[in-house]
Order: sequence, then C-alpha cells, then structure tokens
Amino acid sequence: MQGGLENLKKDFERFLKSRGGKITKGRFEIIDMIANYGAHFEIEDLVRWISSQNKNVASRSTIYRTVRLLQDFGAIREVIKLNNRTIYEFVVGKQHHEHLICVECGKIIEFNKEEIEQLQEKVCEEYDFTPINHRLEIFGICSDCKGKRRENRVG
Repeated sequence: MQGGLENLKKDFERFLKSRGGKITKGRFEIIDMIANYGAHFEIEDLVRWISSQNKNVASRSTIYRTVRLLQDFGAIREVIKLNNRTIYEFVVGKQHHEHLICVECGKIIEFNKEEIEQLQEKVCEEYDFTPINHRLEIFGICSDCKGKRRENRVG
C-alpha cells in the first residue's frame, strides 16, 4: 500500500495543480491519516479521530475540503446516504466491492461477487450502454441484530 500511497500523492498533486488548488503539507498528512483510518467513515468522525491522533494536522475545514477534493479525484467514494448520514470509504488499493448495510446498527459488510459483475456487464451490453461507475447497496438487518430481535422476543 505504501508505494501505492506515494503514487496517489503524486497523482493528487498533479490533480490539485490542474485545478489551481493549493498543495499543502496538511493535505498530504490527511491522506496518510485517512489511509490509516481503515474503516468506512462520516467526515465528522474522521475529524474527531484525526484530532485525537494529532491536533496539529489540520483544521476541520481543511479536512472537509480535502475529503471533497479526494472524492472528486476518485480516492474517496461515497458509500451510502442513510438517515441524514453520509458514509465514505478510502478506495485506493481496494478491489471493487459492494455493500450490505444494516439499517439497525449501521454495520457495513463489504462483498464481491464476480457473478454480479458479469451480470451487470451483460445488461450494459444488452442495452448498448457504457457504464462509467456503479455501486450496489443492499439494506437489511445483519445477523447480530436478527439475533438480538430473537432474544427480545423470547425474553
């Protein structure tokens, strides 16, 4: 991942230059922090976590702006919008995948099924459609929450 992260930073620097954006040490430190966060996140949770790790990395507004830039750049992807929450993930170095989302506890399970990818390709081909991006989110109740429901009914 480290080599990939360094390449990402070089590409991001070019991206920023092409947009006339500022190239700051703080933005690149934020990339390192996001890469180390290792989980899906809401921006505000990320802000709190980064602040707890290093108070001097960047301001809240710099973190928000950097996340938006990384999203435009393609290194961060919005995973879901659920109940006024927007959840993101850092996708650099990760294989494309889909998500199962528990509507009770918010747990997000990543999965990849080649059969789904092949079906999507077949559908696009059938309709002479060129896909640019896609995501599959299945909302439901995870096994932990189903177990709690059963316990509550029994008890």
